[in-house]
Amino acid sequence: MTAITDMPETPRAARRPQPGNPVLHWLRKNLFSSIPNGIITVLLLALLAKGIFSFVQWGIANAVWLTPTGDSSACRAARGLGACWAIIPEKYRFILFGTYPFDEQWRPALSVVLFIALYYLSTRRALWRRELVYLWIGALALISLLMWGGVLGLSFVSQDRWGGLPVTLILATFGLAFGFPLGILVALGRRSKLPAIRSLSVLYVELIRGVPLVSLLFMASVMFPLFMPAGFNIDKLLRAQIAIILFAGAYLAEVIRGGLQAVPRGQYEAADALGLSYWRKHRLIILPQAIRHVIPPLVNTFIAFFKDTSLVLIIGIFDLLTTAKTAIIDPAWQQFSVEVYIFVAAIYFVFCFAMSRYSRSLEARTTPK
Repeated sequence: MTAITDMPETPRAARRPQPGNPVLHWLRKNLFSSIPNGIITVLLLALLAKGIFSFVQWGIANAVWLTPTGDSSACRAARGLGACWAIIPEKYRFILFGTYPFDEQWRPALSVVLFIALYYLSTRRALWRRELVYLWIGALALISLLMWGGVLGLSFVSQDRWGGLPVTLILATFGLAFGFPLGILVALGRRSKLPAIRSLSVLYVELIRGVPLVSLLFMASVMFPLFMPAGFNIDKLLRAQIAIILFAGAYLAEVIRGGLQAVPRGQYEAADALGLSYWRKHRLIILPQAIRHVIPPLVNTFIAFFKDTSLVLIIGIFDLLTTAKTAIIDPAWQQFSVEVYIFVAAIYFVFCFAMSRYSRSLEARTTPK
């Protein structure tokens, strides 16, 4: 047998690292690898530069930041040339807190701070202990006390006066906090060997996923009270919260079921060989691996539901987006709605971007090297 000796060797120069600036090498490889790619890159950069320049001129250089007289005369004078950011300090209280009593708005403001603190503490892996659950229970009880009042010298404020950012955080937080364990139970039910449990789980998922959230909110607000006994009434915000929990549970169940199917069969067999019970097997071995597999779609679902809370406007609940729309009903400020929507979009972006960045870091830490 003759050895193959005529294979061309790779030149040593080609195997060496490319000299020069790594940034220029990246640009040449990704943006200017060919003439068509270079032309498209230049055109897109030109459009981006023009858009940024126009926004800087409108939103910063020619913008009206404050109105000395407290009205919109200065903004109307600059109409067409610059933004009217003066509407934000004029209307921010109503946008953030709705019709909550003006002198008591420190209470929803403190509730928002408590929510953000809970989110931050929950991202610290060193605090993932049973005490964190107790902290959540205590903080949520304190938030309820602040929002409702009626004790400890705080005046009572009915839920009809709630609005703005606290309502958005309440709906999103409770919806995901209760929807996630519901989704786990339904996902396990869909994989159960008991026909009755499996059928009920499939029926629930297909029924909830088969209708839009708007329909569920409408049913919870209008139709549900018709089936209740006379004199029995559930608060409108609570009915909307239950609809969001059910909707979130159905979607999260399908995401978690995908993670359960990704766990190798050998993990189930190993857990059975150790003599673990059904619930200990899933709690200690199966579910941690399943959730690790589906961190990106889980966070994508969380972000979608955080934004979907704005749909409660159809049943008359004043969330953040609804209070923003109501704030610009004032004829003096009605023509400056773009600035208000940019302000609200920035708030949504901060929360959604924080969730996205945390999910990436969590996925990087939990993925085995």
